[in-house]
Amino acid sequence: MPSSYKKPESLILVIFGGSGDLTKRKLIPSLYQLFKQDKLPTHFAVLGLGRTDYTDATYRPHLDASLQKYLAGGEYDASLAEQFLASVHYLAMDPALQTDYPRLKERLAELDTVIANPGNYIYYLSTPPSLYGVVPQHLMSVGLNEEEQPDGSEALRRIVIEKPFGYNLESALDLNKIYQEGFEEHQLYRIDHFLGKETVQDIMALRFANGIFEPLWNRNYIERIEITAVENMGIESRGGFYDQTGALRDMVQNHLAQLVALTAMEPPVQFNADHFRNEVVKVYQSFRPMSDDEIRRRVIRGQYTESEWRGEHHKAYREEDKVPADSRTETFVAMKLYIDNWRWQGVPFYIRTGKMMPTKVTEIVVHFRPTPHKMFTSIDGGTVPNQLVIRIQPNEGI
Repeated sequence: MPSSYKKPESLILVIFGGSGDLTKRKLIPSLYQLFKQDKLPTHFAVLGLGRTDYTDATYRPHLDASLQKYLAGGEYDASLAEQFLASVHYLAMDPALQTDYPRLKERLAELDTVIANPGNYIYYLSTPPSLYGVVPQHLMSVGLNEEEQPDGSEALRRIVIEKPFGYNLESALDLNKIYQEGFEEHQLYRIDHFLGKETVQDIMALRFANGIFEPLWNRNYIERIEITAVENMGIESRGGFYDQTGALRDMVQNHLAQLVALTAMEPPVQFNADHFRNEVVKVYQSFRPMSDDEIRRRVIRGQYTESEWRGEHHKAYREEDKVPADSRTETFVAMKLYIDNWRWQGVPFYIRTGKMMPTKVTEIVVHFRPTPHKMFTSIDGGTVPNQLVIRIQPNEGI
């Protein structure tokens, strides 16, 4: 947390999909950690929304079990968890039904009174992507998007959208249009949680605050760059979601594209969101387009099959729950990219991602060019060109 962080006075976090897997695994444990560090607002509440028929009293024990399961060893404190969960509430509703949103507005007004909150809300969409265009429209229908209040005061209203944002360019533009009908740009957070990883953020410091590496960070000294994000497990229970998404949409167009941009971008004029985004966009605009023939030569798609590994039997992707027997959705992608600008002309970027791989690792490997004269060829086969390995997970490090 930056030293300049200022804790807001009051806020209600509204989680669409409050009974879902992401909420239990990631959101609630993260909020608990912020509570433990006294980083949450003084007047704070969480309102989980979902179709499961919970009440406040039945919802909290489920979240307490999730905290015990997903927090790292020693992080769970029963007394602190009880204090934290006292601020967590639940409303059973269907986010797809516009007729349920007046009840949401009423419940938020009740919580405003309880915690002395002047209508400050953050909406977090932990839902299937099919609801990304529905929820904002229903929020608009009852005025829950509006920051200007009837008494002339200004409330904070933000909406957070997880990836994937759209199925393709056309649907992403359509989604943007929906959001921009009722939300200002400063209210929209299209997030990639990969950027929150500490080592990912450290790439900026490694490059731009380092007098050793930055002068070498170009086509003159770097031969190629490899970016890998692979997992040693399958899709688990996400068959319905994953088969509509695939590795390309799930990982390449967000996580890996961001890592490519961080590795390749020019230094921003100032270290803030706008300047950072501008430099990232320049990288994407410099990607060399691929013809159909180049796609066939430079992109590989694959799908994991039935296997035996470490004494365990693993199902093929097509045998997973909610996956069609004839599915052609990829679980592995590898591709060769070029960035056509002054710094990176001719340097290939190799990116790969996949499920059910031999190991779980996310890393960036920078391969430097060999020396022009090989003096030590007679010693153990000669010298190996230098590599800089940036390990993002597990065991972060350089």
